[in-house]
Amino acid sequence: MEKLIDKTKFILNKYKLSANKSLGQNFLINDAVVENIVDSADVNKEDLIIEIGPGLGNLTEYLLERAGKVIAIELDNRMIEILQDRFSLYNNFEILNQDVLKVNLNELIKVNKNNEIKTVKIVANLPYYITTPIIMKLLEDKLDIESITVMIQKEVADRLIAIPGDKLSGAITYCVYYYATSESVTIVESNSFIPEPSVDSEVIKLTIRKNHPVELKSEEKFFELVKTSFMQRRKTLINSLVNGRIVSNKDEVKAIFDKLKLDYNIRGEKLTIEQFAELSNYLCNSEI
Repeated sequence: MEKLIDKTKFILNKYKLSANKSLGQNFLINDAVVENIVDSADVNKEDLIIEIGPGLGNLTEYLLERAGKVIAIELDNRMIEILQDRFSLYNNFEILNQDVLKVNLNELIKVNKNNEIKTVKIVANLPYYITTPIIMKLLEDKLDIESITVMIQKEVADRLIAIPGDKLSGAITYCVYYYATSESVTIVESNSFIPEPSVDSEVIKLTIRKNHPVELKSEEKFFELVKTSFMQRRKTLINSLVNGRIVSNKDEVKAIFDKLKLDYNIRGEKLTIEQFAELSNYLCNSEI
């Protein structure tokens, strides 16, 4: 098989294209990494693969060979012609020229699942600038999917797959942990792309949980609490809750902390997901 770097240069030259910086485009040219992504996603003929931002189709080609069907969602109009030309002979390929954040993915999955397509997996090389909104959408929409295998900026990846309460934790860490188990697949150096990004990437896999790790009286209250706790990372959790108007005053927060045996000086980033759940559920009860 012709190497990806040669294919990529040929396509860019043929269509007189260059990467669109505003869309965060960096074209993957490392064959081993592409194979690793597809292997890690465990793609097979019973799978519908939804690929976000296929670009030139370097990853798409490998997916089409293994999957039952691939639906590629691509925002850049310039890439549509390339994808149509490149994969015109495949009968298991569909393109949506849309913004993935505006696509009704639940409906898309419902329409495409059948006797032959039994499982749905998300696979993507995501633009750095829009990684978090896309990941949040995929999780919060509660899609009927098995897993999400994505390549993203390493710094963001490390935060996504951290254990809640670790030093790398962010608000999104708790969201990911609530909905999925996570693992790092491989680190991808910047020279695996053209043009080269300024930072390294990481491939991670999120496997959707069948059961959540904590029981919540209100998911909305829980995620509001987590988000508020991380808006001012250097402040204590007590100050964050008061400033975020989750609780009306410090004395009230301290009384709650006494009951839940929480340190007055603790910051949100130090709480485990179980502690956040306990606090969230307590606040829900106090509002009844």
